[in-house]
Amino acid sequence: MTEPQEDSADLGRKKRRRLNLPFDLGKAMFVLPNLFTLSSVFCGIYAIIQVSNIPTPEDLSRACLAVFFAAFFDMADGRVARLTKTQSEFGVQLDSLADAVSFGVAPAIIVYKWGLTPLGLAGLVIAFIYVGCGLIRLARFNVLAAREDSPSDFFLGVPIPLAAGMLMSVVMFHQHTIAAPAVKIFNVAFLTVAMSLLMVSNVRYRNFKNVKSSPGTLALLGTLLLAFVGLALVMHASFSFLVYFSGYIIMGLLEQIIRFKRKLFAGPEALKTEDDNSEPDDQPVAS
Repeated sequence: MTEPQEDSADLGRKKRRRLNLPFDLGKAMFVLPNLFTLSSVFCGIYAIIQVSNIPTPEDLSRACLAVFFAAFFDMADGRVARLTKTQSEFGVQLDSLADAVSFGVAPAIIVYKWGLTPLGLAGLVIAFIYVGCGLIRLARFNVLAAREDSPSDFFLGVPIPLAAGMLMSVVMFHQHTIAAPAVKIFNVAFLTVAMSLLMVSNVRYRNFKNVKSSPGTLALLGTLLLAFVGLALVMHASFSFLVYFSGYIIMGLLEQIIRFKRKLFAGPEALKTEDDNSEPDDQPVAS
């Protein structure tokens, strides 16, 4: 009877030791933002599967919606990393790989299935151009950010999530428009190539990270939010996204034109202060 009692006592001690093992909260918190990043990848894969065959309008809408959800997770992972103080180089690289899938490959396949298939090989090349420019954009972002000591106020070129959002809002709005016109193939091709070139361009786009929370700023944001919701209720949510993305892209182009005119009339010295405050790209948030 002694041996069974000793065995049970040993088992009890082992169980207590297992229960008393310290829980590494740091490692658990490190995993959290990366789960958001991988959720973005899941959304991208889901979008690709939705249009893998001959997509119906419902399939296209679900695929576009999945890309928008991917954008939500992409925004959330950086904020979660900052809140939990788990920024890391690993997170930066994982985030770029996730963006390549969710905002590069997935939108290219969706647009190809939606309006580029009649072009045959040319349509495939256009989809490839979008993915290639997106990868270049991500690589340039990481390289330039590694050289920067502090974040700047601008992106260099259209960020790939915004380029994807622009394309997806067009596709989604087309699916929900009453008596939607036939897809204009060359318009789709032009828009896709335009987004591709803007991603790798030197056009600077504001990131609004240093905007102060003044009463005027809050009032403006509230007005824009009400306008966004109003458009969504009157028209469709996809139309609100279309207005948002196209407005942001046009604003960057207009600012670039104004900046170019200032340089012509004022000379480079007059804009030295502005150029010093406008580095090529902003520093990414590790996730």
